[in-house]
Amino acid sequence: MPARVIVLAGPSGSGKSRLAERLGLPVLRLDDFYKDGGDPTLPRITEGANAGLVDWDHPDSWLCDDAVAAAIALCRDGGGDVPVYELARDGRTGWQHLDLAGAPFVVAEGIFAQEVVPRLREEGLLAAAYCVRRAPIVTFWLRLVRDLREHRKPPLVLVRRGLALMHEQRHVVAHAAELGCRPVKPDEAAAEVERLRATVS
Repeated sequence: MPARVIVLAGPSGSGKSRLAERLGLPVLRLDDFYKDGGDPTLPRITEGANAGLVDWDHPDSWLCDDAVAAAIALCRDGGGDVPVYELARDGRTGWQHLDLAGAPFVVAEGIFAQEVVPRLREEGLLAAAYCVRRAPIVTFWLRLVRDLREHRKPPLVLVRRGLALMHEQRHVVAHAAELGCRPVKPDEAAAEVERLRATVS
């Protein structure tokens, strides 16, 4: 295998995407493997102010098998076509080619990234796995600003969803740790990845 995977998990808004760009490695955006909005298997919120809406924060809203297969293919082939998903449209809008260009690592980041960790470890493709975290109120604010800027959902839905996610953040981090991700701040993860890259340079 020409490459291995560095996984960046963590709560929505914790800074995974920004960290992935900062690392200067090819990035597989795992959020592009969401199910389309019309998929009848999508889970629904059953309680609270958002009851009846699609629960986009539940792993069943996401295609784990497809994400793992894409990661394996990238490591095996050194590149490949991956989907492009627009959250504002609740669906895939096309495909793009991701070329590793000989890089020894590819970063896989997304809110369900922790779900791929056990399977990548079994395949011998896991280089490292981190759960990026910040203070819950900071994560809430950064997520809200981003989601409003990108018009992901109506503002009231975003605020209600953000408050619910803020209260769930501790459980999200704990679940990621159970699956093999080490909870770290963004700067800590960046420093560790630099050390990892130095071992193969």
